[in-house]
Amino acid sequence: MSSARIELQPAWLLSQKPYRETSELLEVLTPQHGRVGLVARGLRGPRAKQRGVVSLFRPLLLSWLDKGELGTVTAVEAGGPEVQLVGERLFHGWYLNELLLKLLPRHDPHPALYRVYADSLQLLAGSALEAEAALRLFELRALEELGYGLPLAEAFDEAGHYRYLGDRGFVACAEGTRGALAGVSLNALRAGWLDSRAVLDDARRLLRAALEPQVPHASLRTPQLLREMRAFGSNKP
Repeated sequence: MSSARIELQPAWLLSQKPYRETSELLEVLTPQHGRVGLVARGLRGPRAKQRGVVSLFRPLLLSWLDKGELGTVTAVEAGGPEVQLVGERLFHGWYLNELLLKLLPRHDPHPALYRVYADSLQLLAGSALEAEAALRLFELRALEELGYGLPLAEAFDEAGHYRYLGDRGFVACAEGTRGALAGVSLNALRAGWLDSRAVLDDARRLLRAALEPQVPHASLRTPQLLREMRAFGSNKP
């Protein structure tokens, strides 16, 4: 099998797992090569110089020998400062990574989604509403990039309500109908302006339904971990 050397490509780490005695398996997101699986040999060794560089939410510059399904890291540098995510924001960042791992096949580049991911990480460090809006807009853009975009091209009646029915799109319904979404919320999502709790709640319900055929919500570990953390905090004396 032929191989190619890839030199100093921008990348974000999505996940890392121990491999053999001192190596790690990395999944990274790159603009030109999409999601890539890599073996980082000796990364957990006692004298590994790159150990502190390879971390989540830090832009990287990676070089690797591309051998097909799994490449081999040959060099790594920090591409900038780490995005500081703490508390629930850390779970939000993990959620973005988990979503990309489940949505993206390897070697399927989406440069626009790479940029949206980088921008979303920065927005997660904002207020609670800003962070949640960043999650919803990321989900929306991810669906668009992968060919599952929502039919939001036309404006909705601000006073109306709608149900989302998959292949049928949005269907007008009465307020209070199960699954009803406010027209004002759909217009806000269409404009990318999610600035209220009611709009965010509608956007969350809609995007969960839209993502379900591609990534069943029950298969996502990060939301469950966040719920468990919240429950643990509320039970503290």
